[in-house]
Amino acid sequence: MSKVRTAVVLMAYGTPRTKEEILPYYTDIRRGRAPTDEQLTDLTNRYEAIGGLSPLKQLTEAQRDALQRELDALSPGQFQVFLGLKHATPFVEEAVAEVVAAGFTRIVGLVLAPHYSSYSIGQYIGRVRDAATPHNIEVVGIDSWARDDAFINFLAEDMKKKLAAMPERTKVLFTAHSLPQRIIDGGDPYPEELRATAELVAEKAGLARWSQWSIAWQSAGRTPEPWIGPDILEVIDQIATTRGTDEPIDGVLVSACGFVADHLEVLYDLDIEAAHRAQSHGLAFARTACVNDNQSVMASLAQKVISA
Repeated sequence: MSKVRTAVVLMAYGTPRTKEEILPYYTDIRRGRAPTDEQLTDLTNRYEAIGGLSPLKQLTEAQRDALQRELDALSPGQFQVFLGLKHATPFVEEAVAEVVAAGFTRIVGLVLAPHYSSYSIGQYIGRVRDAATPHNIEVVGIDSWARDDAFINFLAEDMKKKLAAMPERTKVLFTAHSLPQRIIDGGDPYPEELRATAELVAEKAGLARWSQWSIAWQSAGRTPEPWIGPDILEVIDQIATTRGTDEPIDGVLVSACGFVADHLEVLYDLDIEAAHRAQSHGLAFARTACVNDNQSVMASLAQKVISA
């Protein structure tokens, strides 16, 4: 039996660590179906545009280490953090195998995504339970931290700094990764989770409801079925139509509050693609910071683990 009482399986999306891993990574995302040459080239080009590969591996490991430090400070010797990824090694199941080998009998599952959806966080926690159940390991999942005070404060404080450097008439767009519309039609709480974060941050940042902020979605999958909208690029186009009116919007500030690390969906989809769309309309563009391994947020997550 391990001296450490509880294992923490910290979960994230994962990313290719080398260019050779892009194909198997993309194949895993597509549930075992290899991408076409065109699809693979498109993804590879996106990675090239942000420097060759995503920094997500290093950032996720830094988040793991930061969570471990905070747990050690709050409850010395009681928790050990294992990293489990959805689409890259170490996979969630590999993390649970480590937990089993180390002799733990309890797991707290925590996903590096604040907004609950059965499609995302629900699947992560489900994979932990499926892997742990044959070994009689108790699993407690943290489903949401969309309203976490430290998370809200982090976003609001950076937002106020960024707004100070933007035009007076700037619209704030809160974004998260789009999901297939059928999931939302089934009653999934994901949009309400995002709205809860947006409303709390907007209030703390002093934004007027709707006139100064709204919600957009981004990074929808390239599948035939409909995904949640409106897409951020469409919203930027719509904002541009206010120019030349009595109440023009002159800038766009994106708070990608659905993402907690700088990775492809942030560094390319926002910093390159959305920024270019805004600039093509003559709109100022900026983005608030991602959490990454921010100490106050990691400390708050550590407290959630202990409470769980």
